[in-house]
Amino acid sequence: MAIHHTSTISLKVGLDENRVPEELNWTAEDGGITSESAKAMLLSVWDHNQKEALKIDLWTKDMPVDEMKIFFHQSLVAMSRTYEKATQDLKLSTAMKEFCDFFEENLDIP
Repeated sequence: MAIHHTSTISLKVGLDENRVPEELNWTAEDGGITSESAKAMLLSVWDHNQKEALKIDLWTKDMPVDEMKIFFHQSLVAMSRTYEKATQDLKLSTAMKEFCDFFEENLDIP
């Protein structure tokens, strides 16, 4: 398989003196995004040699807890959709969606 194009997605993390994130910015030029600000990010990559997920979870110290709860819910919903699309496993993707509904119903957001 020949690679005809490459695309770069970059993350820039601004840290305070204790190395706690204060700023998150991301760029995806093919998507028309340049140094877009964010308050949180979850990144997972699959290490096929070790057969394990590697991840980076970051959020800025001013990320509101109620927004973090919404962010997690939306991330879980997206993961359930991706799981169904990638595996065609309707039984488990349905269970994941049901958990997402349960999660949403039990979010304690003012």
